[in-house]
Amino acid sequence: MNIREILARSPVVPVLVIERLEHAAPLARTLVAGGLSVLEVTLRTPVALETIRAMREAVPEAIVGAGTLTRPADFADAQNAGAQFGVTPGLTPALAAAAAKASFPLLPGIATASEILAALAAGYDTLKFFPAQQAGGVPMLQALLGPFPEVRFCPTGGISRDNAASYLQLPNVLAVGGSWVAPQSYLARGNWSAIGELAREAAGLARTFLSS
Repeated sequence: MNIREILARSPVVPVLVIERLEHAAPLARTLVAGGLSVLEVTLRTPVALETIRAMREAVPEAIVGAGTLTRPADFADAQNAGAQFGVTPGLTPALAAAAAKASFPLLPGIATASEILAALAAGYDTLKFFPAQQAGGVPMLQALLGPFPEVRFCPTGGISRDNAASYLQLPNVLAVGGSWVAPQSYLARGNWSAIGELAREAAGLARTFLSS
């Protein structure tokens, strides 16, 4: 699948920071059961790569990607862990070259019009708008639609249960990324029922606005 097909599967993509490997399988099961089947595991912890492997094994129907790819070597590590897509906070020539060799599609990060032009020149028309709230939020994405009608975005950064709907109404937004569906406080306690409720709420919100 290409990145647009992946994002079409789950309009809200949980952005996950996993500190304990034993959380991987129950978290993936909970999120998928709640209606969120595309999961981004950020490479910010020592167990991130093992988490990707564990989620792929425990929940084969999930689409598990690697986020926070900031070095070319991260692409090979993510591929070896079984990642099915990659996400970067920005895009450099070195990262684009590494992505071209990877077996999975990339969602590269941008924050400005100049960065969109660079991404388009590198062959990418589906982009992560990051950090979304700090970079202008909904008004910025509305403004970008005029000069870039072919580009689609997954805004991430500052997205919450309170503002996700406003992003999902935009015609150039395919999905939003957010960490609110799996708060660290819930993860620490293994509160899967509460995470499941947040996942169902997020999936239901997305369906409401995408069908309107």
